[in-house]
Amino acid sequence: MLEILMAGGWAMMPILICSAVALAIILERFWSLRQKTVAPPELGEQVRTWARTRKLDPSHIDTLSKNSPLGELLAAALSVRNRSRDIIKERIEDAGRHVVHRLERYLNTLGTIALISPLLGLLGTVIGLIRMFLAVMVHGIGNAQQMAGGIGEALVCTAAGLVVAVPAYIFHRYFRSRVSGLVVVMEKEAITLLDELSAQQQPAAAADVSAAAAAAGVRAVRPGATA
Repeated sequence: MLEILMAGGWAMMPILICSAVALAIILERFWSLRQKTVAPPELGEQVRTWARTRKLDPSHIDTLSKNSPLGELLAAALSVRNRSRDIIKERIEDAGRHVVHRLERYLNTLGTIALISPLLGLLGTVIGLIRMFLAVMVHGIGNAQQMAGGIGEALVCTAAGLVVAVPAYIFHRYFRSRVSGLVVVMEKEAITLLDELSAQQQPAAAADVSAAAAAAGVRAVRPGATA
């Protein structure tokens, strides 16, 4: 096996480097994109319970933001929970863009490896064939069997490039799909929390209107209030 890799020449070095980087990214993304790491199933209900019981001091929110990407998204909503629904929604969207960017970390690199690996293999094969044909021009055809072996060795680069590119492309598409699924889950939890916070604001707003109306009525019946 080592002899076959060495037969590919210097072009095998960048292909091997690409394979090592791709393997590291795949292992890291498998670890980082776990469901319990990104969006713990019980976290959304726990945060909604906090919101109902008003257990939302700054320490709770700070701990939540460091819990997970979903926790960061929910903490962003809770940090402006006393504002209007539009402002809360805007804050969730802003935090969501940062969270998605981190979830997609290294995926562009993995896609680039899937793209350039076959090209590196083709480059190594072409250079090997050129070198072989130049040797034929100088020394003649010689042994046809030896010439066929040289062509086979030159094609090692192409084969190696494809061996790296195909898994890299498959995992790139898989992780993209996994990120999309996790984003849908986090979006659902964020909308549910947004509805919870909006529902809490409505009774408070109604109470404020009632208090204002009552104050206006008191002023209207107060002696000497009329001009």
